[in-house]
Amino acid sequence: MYSRFFNKVTNCVYIVLLAPVVAPVTVLASDAATAVDVAKGKSLYSTTCVACHGNDGKGTIPGVSDFTKLDGPLTKTDDELAESIIKGLATPGAALTMPAKGGNPSLTDAEVLSLVAYIRSEFGS
Repeated sequence: MYSRFFNKVTNCVYIVLLAPVVAPVTVLASDAATAVDVAKGKSLYSTTCVACHGNDGKGTIPGVSDFTKLDGPLTKTDDELAESIIKGLATPGAALTMPAKGGNPSLTDAEVLSLVAYIRSEFGS
């Protein structure tokens, strides 16, 4: 017998085998492998994003996305935000275009997800 459920945080389907207490439980995906590190996101924000977006998330350069606006970039999904970070973004009216990965080519996908989690936790409503 098995139970199947979807985890919205990791976007994974888990299948758990239900067995007597003495038998091991098998999980096909690991939360540890996809864990988002908000503290790492904060550290990355302070080194990669703060120059343009500011400590307060409001933006330091005209036209830069303001994370605190109710109709701002945090209305996007996590996937859309991550894509904007990975590919870069040209905001209408901005003096500069945000370069891919905020100009930090060493950012990994996991680090981008940590950035998204930090931005949401710090500036989201």
